[in-house]
Amino acid sequence: MAFYIVQHGLSLPKDRDPEKGLAPEGIEDVRRIAEVSRNYGVKVERILHSGKKRALQTAEILADVLKPEGGIKEIGGINPLDDVVEFAFQVDFQANTMVVGHLPFLERLTSFLITGQKEPIVFKQQNGGILCLDRIENQDTPCIMWAIMPLVS
Repeated sequence: MAFYIVQHGLSLPKDRDPEKGLAPEGIEDVRRIAEVSRNYGVKVERILHSGKKRALQTAEILADVLKPEGGIKEIGGINPLDDVVEFAFQVDFQANTMVVGHLPFLERLTSFLITGQKEPIVFKQQNGGILCLDRIENQDTPCIMWAIMPLVS
């Protein structure tokens, strides 16, 4: 069981798409990362997203590949500048939930879940990458179990 954190795929600039939907390379990165995850046996029960076009598109690609039984759902409280504390107390590490959102929210959420503080950032997210957090025995806070990111440099 785990909690998966995904920054939306690379988006188009606002002058090309006012809603900042995914760029072609963003679509490609998300699909590739989703396929790698599926091939490694990652099981996701449901995918939550912010409702912004780029997060929805990312969630749809992930759902198409990972086939979560609970589907995808838009939720509030995970936009870029929302407070992570309220959302953090709702995280269920037994539910195999994936959340697709934005920076700086996701990096602050990761830091808060691991350290109890929103700063400093403990993991640098990448567009389209998946970070897996889970709880381990004899530890009160979750840890980073693995990450699959589009860029390794």
